[in-house]
Parts: sequence; C-alpha cells; structure tokens
Amino acid sequence: MNTLDAKIPEGPLADKWANHKAKLRLVNPANRKKIDIIVVGTGLAGSSAASTLGELGYNVKVFCYQDSPRRAHSVAAQGGINAAKNYKNDNDSVYRLFYDMIKGGDFRAREANVYRAAEVSNLVIDHYTALGVPFARDYGGLIDNRSFGGVQVSRTFYAKGQTGQQCQIGAYSALSRQINNGTVTMYSRREMIDLVVVDGKARGIIARNLITGEIERHSAHAVVLATGGYGTIYYLSTLALNSNGSAAWKAYKKGACFANPSFVQIHPTSIPVLNDHQCKLTLMSESLRNDGRVWVPKQKGDTRKPTDIPEDERDYYLERRYPAFGNLVPRDVASRAAKERCDAGFGVGPTGLSVYLDFRDAINKKGRKTIEENYGNLFEMYEKIIGESPYETPMRIYPAGHYTMGGLWVDYNLMTTLPGLFAIGEANFSDHGANRLGASSLMQTSGDGYFILPYTISDYLADEIKTPKIQTNTPEFDEAEKAAQERINKLLSIKGTETATSFHKRLGKIMWDYCGMVRNEEGLKKALGLIDKLRDEFWKNLRVPGTGEELNQELEKAGRVADFMELAKLLVYDALNRKESCGAHFREESQTDNGETKRDDANFAYVAAWEFKGEGTEPQLHKESLTFDFVKLQQRSYK
Repeated sequence: MNTLDAKIPEGPLADKWANHKAKLRLVNPANRKKIDIIVVGTGLAGSSAASTLGELGYNVKVFCYQDSPRRAHSVAAQGGINAAKNYKNDNDSVYRLFYDMIKGGDFRAREANVYRAAEVSNLVIDHYTALGVPFARDYGGLIDNRSFGGVQVSRTFYAKGQTGQQCQIGAYSALSRQINNGTVTMYSRREMIDLVVVDGKARGIIARNLITGEIERHSAHAVVLATGGYGTIYYLSTLALNSNGSAAWKAYKKGACFANPSFVQIHPTSIPVLNDHQCKLTLMSESLRNDGRVWVPKQKGDTRKPTDIPEDERDYYLERRYPAFGNLVPRDVASRAAKERCDAGFGVGPTGLSVYLDFRDAINKKGRKTIEENYGNLFEMYEKIIGESPYETPMRIYPAGHYTMGGLWVDYNLMTTLPGLFAIGEANFSDHGANRLGASSLMQTSGDGYFILPYTISDYLADEIKTPKIQTNTPEFDEAEKAAQERINKLLSIKGTETATSFHKRLGKIMWDYCGMVRNEEGLKKALGLIDKLRDEFWKNLRVPGTGEELNQELEKAGRVADFMELAKLLVYDALNRKESCGAHFREESQTDNGETKRDDANFAYVAAWEFKGEGTEPQLHKESLTFDFVKLQQRSYK
C-alpha cells in the first residue's frame, strides 16, 4: 500500500452523500442471495448492519463472544443519542451538529464523513422510534431532548439513563427477525482469532468456539468488523471486562492500516477507583452534567463533608473557567480540568483523586421527582457502589479510560486498506477526530450499520457476483488456522507463575501513567522500554491453566493481553509522532498559556495511518491530509 485514497466525493458538503449514493453500484435482489457476508460483533453497529444486510437478501453470518447480542457493550451507553431534529426550536441543524463534532474533535476528522454522520442522525432516531425504543417524551408527545457536553443546544434523545440498552434491544429485535427468517445465521460464544486473506482480499475468519475450544473456519465475500474499541488497554476503564482490540489488531497485521491509535478518550464522570483489587470502573453518564454542578473546595485538603461546605467556599471550576459552556464542556476539557484541580491539592475523597458532582441546586429547582425520572437508575447504581445517596450528598467522580477515537483506517465507503474488509462503529477512526462528543457514539454506530454500510458495501460486492462461494479448504485457511492454533499452544505451554490479568494490570498502569490523560516525550520513550520489558516477561512467565479444548476464560484473556502488548507500542509510537496537543491527545510540550490544547495545523493536520511491516520492525506511517473547505480552522474555545 503506497497511498491512502479516502474516496471523498466532490461537490458541496451537503450534497456529497446524495451524489455519492447515486453513483454507487448495486447488487440486484436475485444476486444478493449468492453473496456471503461476515459481520463480527453484535453491538449497535454489528446488529444494525447484520439485520439490514439480511433484510436486503444477503447471506449473513454474525459472530459475538457473548451468549447473546443483548450483552454487547452498547448497553452501557447510558446518556443518549444525538440527532439534529431541532425539536427544542433552539436553532439546531445538521450543520450545527456537524460543526460541533468537528470542533469537539479539535479539527482532526474528515469533513465529509462527519457531515454524513450528522446527516443520517435523524434517520437513526426515526428508525429506533419505529422499532419501539421508549424514548422520553415531553408534555406534547414529542420525543424529548437534553443537553450534552460540547454543545449549546438540546439534541440528545434519551430513555432515562438506559438509552444504549433500549437501543440495543431494538436493534436485537430486528436482528432476531432476520435470524428467524433465515437470512442471518448467529454464531454466539465465538471469538475471531484471525482474519483470512485470499489473493489480497478479506475472505473469512478463523474463530474459536469459546465453549468447546473448537477452531472453526468461516468464509465470505466480504468481512465487516464491528468489534468496538480498545479502551481496556488501560486495564481500569469504563468498558466491559471482555471488550478488547484483538479483532482490529489481527486485521492490522493482515494489511489494514490502523489510524490515530493514540486518540483515546478519558471520560470525566467515572466513579473513582476504590481499591487496588478493582478490575473495572463504572461510568456515570455524561447526561448527569446536564443538571449536576462540578466543584471542589476552595481550601486545599478540606476534609469537611461536602454538605457542610458553604457556597462561598466552593469552586465551581468549570463554570469559572468556561462560562459559555460551564459544566457542559467536552469530555477532554472536563477531564483535564479535574486532573489539574486534584494535582493541585483540591481533590476530595479518601485518595484526593475525585471531584464533586452536585445535584442540590437541580433538586431544589426541579424537584426530586423530576431528577428521579431523568436519572433514577444512575443514582441507584452509584448508591449501590459507593453507599451514599446522590440525592443527599454530591457524587464523587474522576476521569477514566473510555472510548477510542482511533481505529482501523477506512475510506468514505467504510472499507479499510484491505479490500473486502470493512470497519464500522468504534472499530474505525472516521468520525470523531481527537475527541468524541457525548451521545455521538450511538449515533455513529447506528448510522454506519443502518444507513451507510448497506449502500457502500454493494459497490464492492457488485464485482463479486460472479465469484463462487469461498471455499475453506484452501492453503490460506490452512495457514491461518495453523498459526492460530500454534499461538494458543504457545500461550498454554509457557507454564509460568503470573496470570494474564496481572500482566494486563501492569500494562494498564504503564499506559495510564505515560500515555493517558497527559503525555510528554520523555514519558512516552520510557513507556516503549517498559512495554518491551513487560512483553518479554509475559512470554516467559505467563501461566494459563487448563487446555484449549474446553471453556477456558484464562486462555481468552491471555490472547487479548498478548495483542494489547503489541497495540500499546503502536499507541505510544503514534503519540510520540504527534508533537502537538489536540483533543484527548495532550502533549505537555504543546499547550497554551492557560493550559489548553495547542494544535500545530501546519505540521499535523493529517490522519496518521500506520501499516504493519512485520514482527520486530517499526510500523510505517502514512498520512492522509485533512483539508477544511467548509469550516474555518481555529483554536478551540469553550469560554
């Protein structure tokens, strides 16, 4: 691969998608039944894509490592889903949604892709409403909206604090219908452990049956990865324990470029770390910042109960520093501000690594019943974990690893640099730049699956209607299965003394300390050495009990941690290369006088796409220049 062709359509921004669709080739209904498509992942991106492709008449095989698609991590997106309906009559529009995403991502995303995501957002809301998602309603019967970070309008649709779960149930119902109709075959409790490439095209996967340990071969004319992000590389994160980056990493090693891996979002409203034995953190939805006020005591080391601290001794630091947006600044801004206050000695709680999120004023103004209706389940979750009622005392929150803006590089058609391999949802890099605005995740994943991929994949498959069913008894499948089995055998044979979890925990600390909320050149270079040392120890001292011919969750973990050891280095390489601060990527050497991100548009207005060049060899960097013809590049400000 020598060049990156993003295939961005010509013409005015608002016309690009319509004009592009008009030129995409089609596959007629009679020919669709001859074509097989594999979809890996059954979150909102995977379920929406699989159900839509199945309804179109393709033969779809869909894979998930859970026992049911209803357990996909999309259920954890609690706060809401964006769309530019302008129901609040506050002058929202598709363009404003597009601009908020471009600005929120610190001008490090493609204009064309972001505008298209905003454009199809209204279709997504209409579709979920038709599927029966119980969005909140206002007094007149319209679907209700609330505000979210990084915007000045109300465009976030929600179902209490369960939006992701309710949308996932809706998408699962549509998927179940196609499974029942026979157009989609469901393979649950399967994990993709390698990608199969035949004559330069993605033609299938090697999967492991997680119950029996059996290695399976599955072929298709095209493969779609909807496998989410790699935020669990930090060990402690808001993601589900089994979330991982292995499928995308396998694709990278087979020829798909990995874009902007260092763009990882730190979410500002996680429940703080409680002890050294935790394996994950719990997210408190960003929607809480719609009514909650963030503050710390003005006095360092103040040990009084928050309810005993008078108003004039409270520092509502987001409202003070960012008066135009207040508590609804974007996630990266809120996270760094919380870290700065805690590092300066104003943090609260037993560790001093948390700030208050206070609902006193909202309860006094709106009444407890209204707050319960909007956030009740979130308050209950917090009380069960912490043992304190947010109705009576402020929540304590602190930033945590969350969403990955980086992912597999894709063109405008959502195809990677490997022909026949598509990546959708969080698995690709395309729509969020260096920071994702809240409630744009469900919007993008669903838009990709329902209203973009089904159009663009047909353009590729139009050349495949004469290709017979892909056989699995070929040298390429033999080689891929052999390599997968050898890796499993190697993991089992080490017989060391440490678990995969212990290595993951140590890797996570390295990444959090040196490539987390704040990065600098010295720390990043140190991280490279520490990762190499830890990886060597991993392959010498790992212990995986049991065998490969059975349910073996320790083996599953080991394979994912082995991939994280390699992905971590790519993430650090990318962070070292980008000698600027933008969005969630904050280099201490590049900041404004008041501690905000300082971009270098002259040298870094590009997508960094990394190509695998072999084990032990540094990856090759390809640059996709970002041009801004419809927005003006300017320093991001929320003051």
